[in-house]
Amino acid sequence: MKVLIVKISSMGDVIHTLPAITDAANAIKDIEFDWVVEEGFQEIPRWMPNVKKIIPIALRRWRKQGWMRSAKDIRRFISVLRQEHYDLVIDAQGLLKSGLVARFARGLHVGLSYSSAREPAATLLYSQKIQVLQAQHAITRARQLISKALNYPLPTDAPHAQVGLPTDVNLPVIPEKKTILFFHGTTWPTKHWPEAYWLELAQLVETAGMNVLLPWNSPAEQERANHIAATTGAQLLPKLSLTQLAGLLQKVTACVAVDTGLGHLAATLGIPTISLYGPTDPELTGTLGRNQYHLIGKLDCAPCFKEQCKIKKIITKTDFPPCFTAISPSLVLSRLLDIVEPGK
Repeated sequence: MKVLIVKISSMGDVIHTLPAITDAANAIKDIEFDWVVEEGFQEIPRWMPNVKKIIPIALRRWRKQGWMRSAKDIRRFISVLRQEHYDLVIDAQGLLKSGLVARFARGLHVGLSYSSAREPAATLLYSQKIQVLQAQHAITRARQLISKALNYPLPTDAPHAQVGLPTDVNLPVIPEKKTILFFHGTTWPTKHWPEAYWLELAQLVETAGMNVLLPWNSPAEQERANHIAATTGAQLLPKLSLTQLAGLLQKVTACVAVDTGLGHLAATLGIPTISLYGPTDPELTGTLGRNQYHLIGKLDCAPCFKEQCKIKKIITKTDFPPCFTAISPSLVLSRLLDIVEPGK
């Protein structure tokens, strides 16, 4: 059986789909998947043994450089997409853009029902529509959608992804002591924990006898990581690929993360992680799995699901949403020590 998955972005959304692919592979022994994914995230589905072909799409790049200038690349993408005839084409995202992409593929088009999809207009593009309750975690929704589409019983065990990471990846050398990885970068201004808090937490972790690692991707993240490393004894990492980060995660003791796709990567790999939430709801999109711990901002308006705080305009790196005030570095350290030094 050959199935095309359309789950384009974001990083967290792509990672949320991995347990469903593992479910399907365990239920249907001869199943093979191809996957349409944003080019920047194409490493992620490559880790899945039953994903045979990645079809990268460059929507972000095409939008930035203009659709007319991207016309040749778009035609080439559609040509590759239509090379195969699939038993099912599953739009696992439920957006108009993902529905349109799925529609170009050859096969029976399946997606979420009108009341289930994030953008109900996308359902006009499906031949088969599947009802999945919205008020559930994104991983649960993906597992339900794909199990119903492929007609196998939904597993009752906790979600997990059977990934196969390369063994020949170059990784940074880290000290032979307990090591904590800080995922300090995220997208919305409201999802950022204060930089001063990261600095204080790094100092507290080092005082407790542990090492701190600081990855980065964007220039803003590099600037923050540089500042933390220069002020503390934290180890600034070189820029790493997603596969390198996944390999590094398997060598660390635990992580502290804001609401970011990399936190979901740690959860997928079963790495103990403390995740910090302000404007978003961990019940819907929080890290899920073994050894996952959530610290949640306590404010009447949280979670607001807003990129900009309605109480405080965030204009500099020293500003932060009030919902994060109660999540102090000392509180995070206390929870961290419960994980890495249980029983003490």
